[in-house]
Amino acid sequence: MKSLTTSAHIEPDTRFRVTEFSDSTDPFVSLRIGGDFVEIALIATPGTSETLRNLAAAALEAADALDALNTDAPEVSA
Repeated sequence: MKSLTTSAHIEPDTRFRVTEFSDSTDPFVSLRIGGDFVEIALIATPGTSETLRNLAAAALEAADALDALNTDAPEVSA
């Protein structure tokens, strides 16, 4: 990965878009993750499909961790 550090909150209305650029001499895929104020574009070139699969697996692991937090959290009454 090239060097850039950024932070953004994923919200329920976060949008995802995949665009394939295959007509050039250097084909790539763009994975865009965005909301109203922030958009992150990840560029993946041939040979990085396993890295994208690892990203997807990490996202599933994070989702499972969030689900577990919601199940373990005590209910708060108003």
